[in-house]
Amino acid sequence: MFEKTLTGSRLYFSWLFFLLVMVGIGTLAYLYQYFVGLKATGMSRDVSWALYISQLTFLVGVAASAVMLVLPYYLHNYKAFGRITVLGEFLAVPAVFMCMLFVFVDLGQPMRIMNVFLHPTPNSILFWDATVLNVYMFLNIIIGWTVLECERKAVKPPTWVKVLIYISIPWAVSIHTVTAFLYAGLPGRHMWLTAVMAPRFLASAFAAGPSLLIILGLILRKFTKFDVGQEAIRMLSKIVTYALIINMFLFGMEFFTAFYSNIPGHMHSLVYLFAGIHGHGVLVPWMWVSVSLAFISIILLVIPKTRNNNTVLGITAVMIFVALWIDKGLGLIIGGFIPNPLEQVREYVPTAIEILVTVGIYSLGALILTLLYKVVLSVKAESESGKIMAAH
Repeated sequence: MFEKTLTGSRLYFSWLFFLLVMVGIGTLAYLYQYFVGLKATGMSRDVSWALYISQLTFLVGVAASAVMLVLPYYLHNYKAFGRITVLGEFLAVPAVFMCMLFVFVDLGQPMRIMNVFLHPTPNSILFWDATVLNVYMFLNIIIGWTVLECERKAVKPPTWVKVLIYISIPWAVSIHTVTAFLYAGLPGRHMWLTAVMAPRFLASAFAAGPSLLIILGLILRKFTKFDVGQEAIRMLSKIVTYALIINMFLFGMEFFTAFYSNIPGHMHSLVYLFAGIHGHGVLVPWMWVSVSLAFISIILLVIPKTRNNNTVLGITAVMIFVALWIDKGLGLIIGGFIPNPLEQVREYVPTAIEILVTVGIYSLGALILTLLYKVVLSVKAESESGKIMAAH
């Protein structure tokens, strides 16, 4: 089926060329970082996880969101998700791949990543995170590709695929839970030392991922002949509504716990993010934009008239995606390091090299996603035309 990626319109190939150029620029930036060392980044002894690891945290949630399509469709036979489920599964593939790439570029000696598998340490959360991510990626590749191949041949998927589907549902929850444990298991970082870290991760994932699927669905409707279905988009918007409200509720609980208890260690990171400390507050405007976009989005989503308007919904989905990217892709990880255990403020600002590498990895993810979606659209177009011919 992969040969279907070799045909397409001028717009399709222009998009692929643009992504390849961005991947090339990102690769050159990484090669510079590799030879110069991590001093090319804005990271320091105090902020040792930054933009790269923040993207890992965010993208794990995007990958986990596929379960919000798989569970209703396969367990509850919700037919409206029939045309979009494979899109969710294939979205998880580049998302997990990008997660692993961000870990790779974050290492000063990238080949040391093999030590996770050559010398496994079951008492390490990082070992389990690498394990569940790799398994989840291969589960979605196998499930999505097999189901698509069966659809192309007009046959039922084999029984073993359903077994993998059932395994993938709790596995999707596990990948973001284990990622949350990476942070919640560090007692020296007060901002992350909370029992609601995993639920908050899952809530944000089930808001950001489906929001991206709504955006992709509307883009496919506009630029291709493929329509994911209005009912699927409406159900996704409802899922996003509930997930976003729960995420903001849990976020509010963090503020209550920190400030009502009046424990300085729990308060200072939040103060830094939203008000700044001793004149340091590079993330303050970002965090207020994130919160503002989230609350505006909730208002637009809870009103049926605006939620059911595809134009407004598309804008709202973009706002949600940006809001949660700022929260988890910038504030959550970087804010956890500031101030340091000695109550000193060492701010972090990503360098141009980090930004270019990040853009390059996202471009590679978009390239993989484009190719996978091209296969999906081609197969579904063939399948539907075959059904029409059979009906006549």
